[in-house]
Amino acid sequence: MTTPPPPITEPDPSALVCSGDKVGPCTGCQRKTHRYGTGGGPLCQWCRQPVRAGWGPNVRFASTR
Repeated sequence: MTTPPPPITEPDPSALVCSGDKVGPCTGCQRKTHRYGTGGGPLCQWCRQPVRAGWGPNVRFASTR
């Protein structure tokens, strides 16, 4: 059983460990998350969870560099 996400006013934990210029809104719920720069992504951990579940075991992240 998964725990429900905290209120939208609470930032994603990734936003707390990166510099402020790399924090931006999640494209799904507008929660503050690590969005820009190395390690960033457009979704917070709660919005990314159902998306990753649909990917399956054979999908891997590919660097865009």
